Formats: sequence, structure tokens, C-alpha cells
Amino acid sequence: MKKRSLSVYIHLPFCAQKCLYCDFASGPAGKEEIAAYMRLLTKEIRSFEAISSLYRVETVFFGGGTPSFVAPFYISQILNQLRKQYEFSETPEITLEANPGTLDAEKLVTYRKAGVNRLSLGLQSIHESELKLLGRIHSYEDFLESYEMARQAGFTNINVDLMSALPKQTMGKWKKTLETVAALKPEHISAYSLSIEEGTPFYERYGEGRIGRLDLPGEELDRAMYHFTKEYLGSQGYRRYEFSNYAKKGFESRHNMTYWTLGDYVGFGQAAASYLQGRRFSNPAGKEEYPEASRTAYQRFRAMAPQSEKEAMEEYMFLGLRTARGVSREDFQKRFGKPFPKQYEKELLELYRQDLVEQAGGRIWLTDAGIDVSNIILARFLLD
Repeated sequence: MKKRSLSVYIHLPFCAQKCLYCDFASGPAGKEEIAAYMRLLTKEIRSFEAISSLYRVETVFFGGGTPSFVAPFYISQILNQLRKQYEFSETPEITLEANPGTLDAEKLVTYRKAGVNRLSLGLQSIHESELKLLGRIHSYEDFLESYEMARQAGFTNINVDLMSALPKQTMGKWKKTLETVAALKPEHISAYSLSIEEGTPFYERYGEGRIGRLDLPGEELDRAMYHFTKEYLGSQGYRRYEFSNYAKKGFESRHNMTYWTLGDYVGFGQAAASYLQGRRFSNPAGKEEYPEASRTAYQRFRAMAPQSEKEAMEEYMFLGLRTARGVSREDFQKRFGKPFPKQYEKELLELYRQDLVEQAGGRIWLTDAGIDVSNIILARFLLD
């Protein structure tokens, strides 16, 4: 029997200091709390052993939090456990998120020996004032040191995370950040616009109705930054393959593409989400609830009903249209055993007439103008 491809997400909710804009399940923790969490995490992974023989692992992604904050032997232990349970592909993509200031040469060597072959470094900005505003613990010099150590350790696939539309950020500062990072020639750059989330210090300062909101760039400047990012990074050899992700040829994130193409993935750890055998489920975000959730994760997966065909079709369009490849009539037919619904054809025809989508060879994707109003467009693919 041919095994299905699987991506695995591991959530490590620990960091030296929570950033002011962050609403992820994360925060500082001591050694004992981390050790207890890792024991629960390992047991949760083991609980899915009954279906391990059905899958071949193509990608693993350690996210957080700051995975590089924990002792590196934990990364080795988790990968060893996964290899005990699952067959791995010959060329798996194994990514670890890391923040400057939490890396050293010994950690990087341990990661490499464990099989980690892709790093995602959270820089966000080269400007000290912006880093301080975000609550980051590192300087640009710390980032450079970490980046160079990673290269020396043999990492040939590095992503750098950047953030635009920051309070009081100018186009000039954003351009300088992009130019400086592109000159380092990382294989991948993720460039996100700041999102103000409830429950964060940033929301208290910049949320709806707050006086600080006046410091945020307006929509026009935000979009100008976005369009410049595509234009400039394109000139440096980076192709935008998803709304906020740019890569040198052959270095697109295989793990993230699993999410956007409705591939199977399983998430382990606090707040981790999964899409497995047509079932979408997740662990609770609260650390108080995770111990019990980790013990019942497999049972909850088995008890979960697969999503409806309508839900799967909608997600196929929502997620696929985020990518530069867009969606495919042929793939839709193979996946659902039927062509696009008439409602989709009607919407696509109207969007095409408005120059908001393009199509060729059976594929449909959003134009730059379409991406600017993507939230409105994607909502049009909710089936009646």
C-alpha cells in the first residue's frame, strides 16, 4: 500500500520574553515546566502510533514560542521519537524557528546532527527602535551573529521573518530593512504586515479606538509597502509564491505548502492544529488544559467527523488562492470527483472581467489587484 505524505508540526510554547504583539500560546518558563511539557508532548506523539504505518513524513516544523530557547537535546528526542514511529522520506524538510540571542554554535551543531536542515530566524526589523517597540530581545548585530553561525554550521536553507506596517514606520525604513536582508542572500524571506490582536499589549495601545492607532501606517502606505516588497524582492531573485512568502527557486517552504494545498498534517503540543484524514482539530491554547488534551488527542481525532464536501471545497479555494499557483480545475476534479460548481464559475468569470484573477492552462490565481482585496474575494467562494 502506498503511504500518504504527512507533515508534522511541533509546538514549543516557550520563549525568553513574550513580544508585545504576540498572541500565540507562548511565554517564559523554567526547566521543570519545560521538562514536564516535553514528557506530555512525547506521550501525545506516541498516542498516534496506530496510524503511523499509513504515512511517510515529508516535513517537520518546530514552532512556538521560540524552539531555540529550550535545550537542544529536546529537539533530538522529538525527532528520534518521530523516526521510531514513522517512515521518513529520503529528503525531509525539517525546520526549526529560532530567535537571535538564543542560538550558539553548540546548539546549531546539535540541530544539524538531529536532522534539522532549515532554520527560520525571527529578525522582524534591522532598526533598533523598531525592535525595541516590538519587545524583541535581540539587536540586529545579534541577528547577524546568529545568521553567520548558522552558515558556518552548514545550514544552506534559511528563512528570515520580517514585519512591515509597524507604528511610525516609514517606507524608507522598510526599504532599508528589505535591502539589508536581501543582501545577505537567505534562501527564503517571509514579510508579514503587523496584525493587532486582542489580548496583547499592542492591542491596548493600538487597537480599535486607542489613541496609539494614529501611529499605524494608513492602508495606502501599508499596500505601498506590500507592492514594493514584491517588486524589490523579485528583482533580487525571490519569487512570491504565497501572499507573504518569497523564495529563491527551489526553496519554497514545503511544510507551509502542505497547509495551503489541503495536505495531511498533524500538530502536537499546546494550541497545535491538525488536518488529518479530512478531519480538522486542534489542542487548546491554555497550558492548564494541555495535559488532559495531550492524553486524549488521539481519541478526539478518531471521534471527529470528517468535514463536509462543502467545507472542503471552500477551503480548497480559500487556501489555494493564497498561492501564486492558485487553484486547478483538474486538481479540483480529481479531489472531489466533479468540476467547479456553477457558483464558482460565475464568480470567477466576474472576477476575471474585473482583472482580479488570471487564468491559463486550467489554473486560476489572483492578480496583484486581487490580492489587495483578497478578503472580499475569498468570501465569495462560500457556497450557498
